[in-house]
Amino acid sequence: MKTVENAKADWALGTKKQPMQVILIQDVDNLGGRNELVTVKNGYARNYLIPQKFAVEASPSNLKQHEERLKVKTKKEAAMLAELNKVIEVLKASAVTIGAKTGTSGKIFGSVTSLQIARAIRDQKGYEIDRKRISIVEEVKELGTHKASIDFGNGNIVEIDFEVVAE
Repeated sequence: MKTVENAKADWALGTKKQPMQVILIQDVDNLGGRNELVTVKNGYARNYLIPQKFAVEASPSNLKQHEERLKVKTKKEAAMLAELNKVIEVLKASAVTIGAKTGTSGKIFGSVTSLQIARAIRDQKGYEIDRKRISIVEEVKELGTHKASIDFGNGNIVEIDFEVVAE
């Protein structure tokens, strides 16, 4: 058992337990996200984070594994970005054609929806895009060329042209 004098001596010598670094295994509120290296109080790490499997101690071997995971993640993100750029180029290359029923004045019955655009992209370009990612700039009620934007996430928003023709 430590006495007050021993505790004071430890404090003076700097041997008091220092905060420890841990690697988070999963997201922890008000602390950080998965695969993040954070510094926390020793007791918080040993009594809560590590037993609950929220984190592992940042030992040299765990740090090495963490770096390898980050390298793999970076490579995957680069590959996904390259694929995304290829998809964007294909979508921008030419307009998508959408057929609609029209009246005698050239106005279409109803309006063109994001679901119709998603189906047209799937049929004509060969890419499956979620209709929730597509937003139409203005309501489409006439034949002609119009614009829609597709949000791929991470700030990648592309504007494409689509042409509405009479069926």
